[in-house]
Amino acid sequence: MTILITGATLPDGTRTDLLLDKGVIAERGTNLSAAKARVVDAAGLQALPGLVDLHTHLREPGFEQSETVLTGSRAAAAGGFTAVHAMANTSPVQDTAGVVEQVASLGQQHGYVTVRPVGAVTAGLAGERLSEIGAMAQSRAAVRVFSDDGKCVHDALLMRRALEYVTTFDGVIAQHAQEPRLTEGAQMNEGAVSAELGLAGWPAVAEEAIIARDVLLAEAVGARLHVCHVSTAGSVDILRWAKARGIRVTAEVTPHHLLLTDELARGYDARFKVNPPLRRDADVEAVREALSDGTIDIVATDHAPHPLESKECAWQEASFGMVGLESALSVVQQAMVDAGRLSWADVARVLSRVPAEIGRLKGYAAPFEVGSPAHLTLYDPAASSVFDVDHLHGMSVNSPYLGRELPGRVVATIHGGVPTVLDGSLREAEEVGRG
Repeated sequence: MTILITGATLPDGTRTDLLLDKGVIAERGTNLSAAKARVVDAAGLQALPGLVDLHTHLREPGFEQSETVLTGSRAAAAGGFTAVHAMANTSPVQDTAGVVEQVASLGQQHGYVTVRPVGAVTAGLAGERLSEIGAMAQSRAAVRVFSDDGKCVHDALLMRRALEYVTTFDGVIAQHAQEPRLTEGAQMNEGAVSAELGLAGWPAVAEEAIIARDVLLAEAVGARLHVCHVSTAGSVDILRWAKARGIRVTAEVTPHHLLLTDELARGYDARFKVNPPLRRDADVEAVREALSDGTIDIVATDHAPHPLESKECAWQEASFGMVGLESALSVVQQAMVDAGRLSWADVARVLSRVPAEIGRLKGYAAPFEVGSPAHLTLYDPAASSVFDVDHLHGMSVNSPYLGRELPGRVVATIHGGVPTVLDGSLREAEEVGRG
């Protein structure tokens, strides 16, 4: 398929035409033309390199009542993503070469996005012994990110061994920083709101203590450490110290931790129950500042779908998690771009280039250069709408933004030269050409 995009605004502010052919950017310039090309008028649209999510829960295999690789990939494309990293807490767990290859194969079959499996750090996520890390790294899935996300690798000796192991092939351990003894029975952020509501509090130190330990372990063995869903001001302080010291640590923040606070728990609406919990205004301000100054490296969605019955119940019984693929770019625009904290070039960095670097995903280092893979997103920042279930393209509807006005609209998502979203409409799997 040949596509001619005209008048797009690149992240650096320049306007250009882009000719996409045979899966790559074939030509770039002004007043381009091509016979039999599908022309996309991008005047007024922001062109971004295809978004990359380092933290997605696709649930398959084992939890297909919540999401599948197909439906999660479809949701990702609708949000402007062209690659996602699928977390390991499936059933069976992604702790062997066979399971990660299955997940990668399903992603390739459906074609909406590139699906890179994340391997479990410990067998069965049990925290007792290391998983088949080497086999997953050498498999056809070529796993480079390992995480027990949903659970913390709380044993310091196991964490050290995992960090040492991944140095042999330039892998990274992505830690869910949660000291389990400090969060037993926790329901929301520990503070004034939890005290008023009578809900068990989740102290900030439970996150901060693990990050402090792990940056020291990473320094000791010279390994790469990635910290998932940073949510507290204290965590930011530790990361800032570690980076100043030269420790090889990267970190992510979710869109919801950039925008929402624990005040939303007052209505006992379990759509706002998430792990780690929504924090105080001061924490939101701290993670925004950290993303702006580079202390936090990327935005990752932590897209966590659940069936309706897991959320439409009493708060204490509800599952932790929110869906976030379709809303991520809009929330980043509202919290960071419209507030003057990030430019569109910064958005391209935190939502595409650096997540791809951390995950060792090829094809995103030189976006928009002639010959580079045609992974890109066209986005209308001037649009706005009330976010509702029609915006969701996965199986679950546990979005915290339902009924909220959000800016922006994904007009096109192009993955390897193939449109998965075009003119704002998600294409069917058959049209994508790989399903």
